[in-house]
Amino acid sequence: MGDSQGNLFSLEFNRSIHLEARPECVSGESGSLLMRELMDRLGYPELLARHLCDARDAARVKHPFQELLRTALLMLVQGWGDQSDVQLLRDDPALRLAVSGRRGQRPLREADGREPDGLCSQPTLSRLVQDLGLPENVNGLLAFLLDAAERRMGVGRGVWFRETMVDLDSLPREVFGHQPGSAWNRHYGMRCYHPVVARSEWGDYLGAKLRPGNVHTADGGLAFVLPILRRARAWAEQVWLRIDAGYPEPKLLEALDEEGFLYVARVKTNAVLERLAAPYLALPRDSASGKERVWTHELRYQAGSWTHPRRVVLVIVERVCEQGELFVDHFFLLSNASVAITGKALLERYRKRGAAEKDFGDWNQAVGGSLSSAPRPKTHYRGREVEAPYEEPDSFAANEARLLLELIAANLLHAGAELLERDEAREAGRMSRERFRHLVLKVSGRALLGGGTIRFVIDAARAELWRRFMRMLNQRYPARGSPAARALPVPA
Repeated sequence: MGDSQGNLFSLEFNRSIHLEARPECVSGESGSLLMRELMDRLGYPELLARHLCDARDAARVKHPFQELLRTALLMLVQGWGDQSDVQLLRDDPALRLAVSGRRGQRPLREADGREPDGLCSQPTLSRLVQDLGLPENVNGLLAFLLDAAERRMGVGRGVWFRETMVDLDSLPREVFGHQPGSAWNRHYGMRCYHPVVARSEWGDYLGAKLRPGNVHTADGGLAFVLPILRRARAWAEQVWLRIDAGYPEPKLLEALDEEGFLYVARVKTNAVLERLAAPYLALPRDSASGKERVWTHELRYQAGSWTHPRRVVLVIVERVCEQGELFVDHFFLLSNASVAITGKALLERYRKRGAAEKDFGDWNQAVGGSLSSAPRPKTHYRGREVEAPYEEPDSFAANEARLLLELIAANLLHAGAELLERDEAREAGRMSRERFRHLVLKVSGRALLGGGTIRFVIDAARAELWRRFMRMLNQRYPARGSPAARALPVPA
């Protein structure tokens, strides 16, 4: 302890600055306390207990399963994507309080008996991810994502939508080294995994499936998304699927038709479509007005692999370039919706896919760590040789579990950012997960213990943001047993 106190060094650019290190109860992760409160209000503990099982030997457990799950999620939420970072944060007071299930000052006091002393170790966190890679837990994480999205939106408590849209997409997750299942993808020019992801129009991720890095975009897409669409029938009268040009394959389209799901998709151009479009592209038009203009035309088209003709909408977009030249572009949309939904209405629905694609990037930037669980055969455990036979863990499954944890963390950040967006005091506009983290979560603080209480003091500059966050949290997700309008006293 003494080595960590006193002067560290001075800085050459200003010798009046002397850096010191003292054993004080300070944290740079104060926002984890808010995220723990949000997790509990959203019912995460109940859902995690319902869907996940702890495969450990109870006689050797030191860190409760819920605490390990909170550690993994809160580290991702706070921006710590590497599991080894837990060693650096082991004694952080805010994270210790946010992770612990113990009340009072016990999380910050010296450990008693088998109680955890600080956060878990990196090997313990790695073993958690391996356990979450078990088939029953992967399925449990997928079920958790759907249940949590329903609970956040109030589905089942009188909330019902006329229609809802689900986005299906794939994206690369670059890996380093030869992770099991990864491969070189020529399209993306990297060694990666190629997971498929589903997202609701509300901004919640509904699931993901980790796939080898060299599979086609649509590979396994139908088996993955169909259960999600069926579940979405509990949310809305009509369920839509929005996909890009890589997904419209015969089996997928036929299954959507049979089950009554509507879809809107970009479709790749070809010589037949270009011939159908040619008469409309040749139509005379008046001079451009300086703003984007759009025309839509109805076509009937049957690809060679389709059993019948389908509705295709030709979209012609006229723009004026910066140099003042007229630029005309066109593309094709595929849908099974009736013509009562006009071509322009379909285009409007499809263009909202841009928000989903932007959100994929937002998630990747905010919580997209490295999927790096690789098989490392153990010869020793706690100084003793491992007795044969040794069952090597499934690293691909562990990476899939890690991906699903990222989605849960991304949904938690989105839920927090949305609370501030709903505050009337805030100007209109979407707050990214990364901006929410920097503004609200990455806050310095100090824990003061005394009189049986913990006073956590934060930077006064962030106090108003925290007040607004709690005000909206109390209105949207009241504490259990509290009146709906005022779950907790609103800070003055």
